[in-house]
Amino acid sequence: MNDAAIVIIDYGAGNLRSVANAITKLGYQAKVTSNTDDVLNAAAVILPGVGAAGDTMDSLEKLGMSKVIRQLIYEKRPLFAVCVGLQILFSGTEEQGWHECMGVIPGIVRRLPSGLKIPHMGWNQVKQMVTHPLFDGIPNETNFYFVHSYYANPDDISVTAGTTNYGIPICSVVIKDNLIATQFHPEKSGKYGLKMYSNYLKAALGER
Repeated sequence: MNDAAIVIIDYGAGNLRSVANAITKLGYQAKVTSNTDDVLNAAAVILPGVGAAGDTMDSLEKLGMSKVIRQLIYEKRPLFAVCVGLQILFSGTEEQGWHECMGVIPGIVRRLPSGLKIPHMGWNQVKQMVTHPLFDGIPNETNFYFVHSYYANPDDISVTAGTTNYGIPICSVVIKDNLIATQFHPEKSGKYGLKMYSNYLKAALGER
C-alpha cells in the first residue's frame, strides 16, 4: 500500500501524534502533511482538531487547505474530522466572538449551556442515530472521550449520526456522504475509538 494513501492534515495545531499513533496501532502508515497536493492525492484524509475554531480556520486558510477540504467534501472523498475539525465544517462559531467557518454543513457552533462543567471533559455515551459501517462492531451508547466547550447545532438533523447528552442532547457524530466527523476524540477512546478509525479506513481504502 502506498504510504501516502492515508494523510493527517498538519495545520500547526491538532492532536497529530495521538492520531498518527492510533493509525499505526491499526497496522497502517499515515503521512502527516501540510501539503495540499498530498491531501488531494490521498485515499483517506484525517483532520484532527484541538484548540479554537477561529484559529484553526485562520491556519487552514493560510495553508490553502480550507479550499482543499471543501473540494474533498464536494467530491464526496473520504474525510474524517475530529473535535474542532467537526466544528469548522459548519457555517460559523460563536467561540471568541463570531467566526465564519467552512459552511459545508449549515448550522452554528454554540457554547455549552451555563451551569454545566465546562469544558465537557471525559467519557460520555454516544447514541447511534443511524446504521452505518462506521459503527460496525461498536455497541450503541459506547463511551468515547470528549474535550470541548462548544457544540455543533446542524440545521438539518439528518446529518446527525450520533448524539450525546451533556445537559442537552448534542450532535457528536456527523455523517454526510463520505464525510465523517466526531466531536469526541477516537484516538483517546480506547479499543472502540480504534475500531471507529479502522472502520473508516477499511471503507476509504476499499478493504471491505
